[in-house]
Amino acid sequence: MKDNLLKVEKSLLGQREQAGLLRLNLCAALLHGAQALVVILVANDFTLPISGFFWNDAPNGRLDPDRLVRIIDFRVSHGLVAFLGLSALFHLLVSVGWGRSRYYEELSREQNRFRWVEYSLSSTVMVLLIAMVFGISDVAALFGLAGSNMAMILFGWIMEIVNKAGQKVWWTPFLFGCLAGCIPWAALLWYLIGPGGEMPSFVYGIFLSIFVLFNLFALNQFLQYRRVGRWRDYLYGERIYLVLSLTAKSALAWQIFANTLVS
Repeated sequence: MKDNLLKVEKSLLGQREQAGLLRLNLCAALLHGAQALVVILVANDFTLPISGFFWNDAPNGRLDPDRLVRIIDFRVSHGLVAFLGLSALFHLLVSVGWGRSRYYEELSREQNRFRWVEYSLSSTVMVLLIAMVFGISDVAALFGLAGSNMAMILFGWIMEIVNKAGQKVWWTPFLFGCLAGCIPWAALLWYLIGPGGEMPSFVYGIFLSIFVLFNLFALNQFLQYRRVGRWRDYLYGERIYLVLSLTAKSALAWQIFANTLVS
């Protein structure tokens, strides 16, 4: 069984490509996992509220301000561990056994469902944490931001499914994904420059750094399908995704950690 698995892998990608991707994924799993462990061991118990505003009467009736309900106090360190741990888990999954074989098979078809499933979960946790740090606490608003971000990621997956190498590129999923992805950042920008008052300086740093990094993911896919330079090789774009994922998650984790989770 093991010999058959190795034969399938070798028929899809060269040994050099396999070895390089295996090293990158194992390194990414180790670095994400190590960061998650550090957060578990040393972070404080800082929390942010998740709340909901409920009508006290009919919509045109008198509002009772006491109907603002604090649903839960969410521990920020759990959010960091969640998105770092998810990345570590998926990078490990594509490095061993069935996951590795399926990963190589999909890469040979210029697809990677593991990436899109992981991003749909981990980047959504990232967006929700950013939103809460910015002061967005309403549960319905957070659901909406989560849905928009997941839609963006899933449109990226559809982009890979419907476009085949050597055929004319259908850009509609990419454009729809960009549109969906703008919604959370528009909401964050409103909280950043709106009437709520000046934010702490680290919040501006989070907005700028993660906004740029998130857009680099979109640029990477754009360059892949435009076949620009080294992006003609799908595996080059795959390696860029790996580096961007580690960079974005690390940047967000330690910006939040340094400013909220240090006792």
